[in-house]
Amino acid sequence: MTIAVTGATGHLGALVVEALIARGTAPSDIVAAVRDTTKAAGLAARGVQVREADYERPETLATAFAGVDKLLLISGNAVGQRVPQHTAVIEAAKTAGVGFLAYTSILRADTSPLGLAPEHLATEKLIEASGIEFALLRNGWYIENYAGSFGPAIAQGTLYGSAADGRIAAATRADFAEAAAAVLISGETGVFELAGDQPFTLAELAAEVAKQSGSPVAYQDLPVADYAAALVGAGLPEGFAGLLADTDTKIRDGHLDDSTGTLARLIGRPTTPLADAVTAALKN
Repeated sequence: MTIAVTGATGHLGALVVEALIARGTAPSDIVAAVRDTTKAAGLAARGVQVREADYERPETLATAFAGVDKLLLISGNAVGQRVPQHTAVIEAAKTAGVGFLAYTSILRADTSPLGLAPEHLATEKLIEASGIEFALLRNGWYIENYAGSFGPAIAQGTLYGSAADGRIAAATRADFAEAAAAVLISGETGVFELAGDQPFTLAELAAEVAKQSGSPVAYQDLPVADYAAALVGAGLPEGFAGLLADTDTKIRDGHLDDSTGTLARLIGRPTTPLADAVTAALKN
């Protein structure tokens, strides 16, 4: 049984490969489908098959997926270009005879008002129409999404946002990666709403950062336009800053909260506590 993981040298993909191996998959039965094979030398040295797979070069995909039984399509990071990129992957999977396709989507993609959701939902529909057995891994928010703000928050004494007291059922990338590995190994089909066990507010996140850093950090809620402007001032592109600020308003309205417990069920343990995730982020 050969399992391919796209984006296998990325933050999530690398963790999925590690989780597959930890759960008993032989490295030789794993295909690391990557855009730049030179970045996967470490995987190749461990016996993982490394193959070029560039979403922007469909001619690489059919070769990458040859002989693959199960495929994890990790969503591309080029917001606005995901649908054509994912279409190329799905078509190549069909051509190669892949029997099972898992996709990393977003929490409640079919009803989510987040600006990131439409491309995920469009991809889900393409997968559903492909005729391939599938699993839609609707990942919630990554706790690591906040890690880059910890340093400035400690320096300034303030963590900024526009989420008010909205709760975020975030989990770590490693948690989501374990779930993906579990589903790839089992071949369980369906739609999986995946989120952390312990939702938190940004005020609670700020308090945890303060506790562990020993520096005072408080959460300050801003109007969405002001928060977007602050993100631009911190160096983010205007469009992306607006998307993140808008996401905070959706958090405020409960769209990244969840209590299904599906993620914990798949990984066979509770999801990583916020305190542990903050500890890891501060160390890194």
